[in-house]
Amino acid sequence: MDIRIEGNTIIIRKLKRSDAQSIFQHAKHSDIARYTMVPHPYKLKDAEDFIKITHRKICKKESCELGIELKEIGHCELGIELKEIGQIIGMVGLMNIDYKNKNAEIGYWLGKEYWGKKIMKEAIFLILGFGFKQLKLVRIYARVMHPNIASAGLLEKQGFKYEGRLRKATLREDKWMDELRYSILSNEFKFK
Repeated sequence: MDIRIEGNTIIIRKLKRSDAQSIFQHAKHSDIARYTMVPHPYKLKDAEDFIKITHRKICKKESCELGIELKEIGHCELGIELKEIGQIIGMVGLMNIDYKNKNAEIGYWLGKEYWGKKIMKEAIFLILGFGFKQLKLVRIYARVMHPNIASAGLLEKQGFKYEGRLRKATLREDKWMDELRYSILSNEFKFK
């Protein structure tokens, strides 16, 4: 059984090969790449390759498929499908899942035309609920490239706490960026 988490306006789900065009359309904008690890320029082949990689991780039991032993999941990269159009408009996931220490890193991006519409707020809420409830994590952390204050603000609204700053931690487009660290604990997360 594949992961499918349904919210009010979105569904978070495993990617399908047919999602490549939609991922390409929403990831190709340079503003998506500015503060993420999404390459720029982003090509259709990048989307196709990304889908293949996520499928391979599932086959190797390194990803987030509910039919496997949860202790074997290492990465959980899922598409954000907007219900009204039935297309993937971004990604959200848990990476570097550490079962011994019960923590993971959250990562996400959203197509620019959907910024400011509370879609990512819903996606983060859904993936946090999955991480804390199904995966039994105690801590989920995020890394934000400074000066991405929009992402930092989004995390803070979800209950994440600022933990610190790693100076010149990421080289992006020939510029050094500081990395801001945030985390939320399971007892701080408010299930609705």
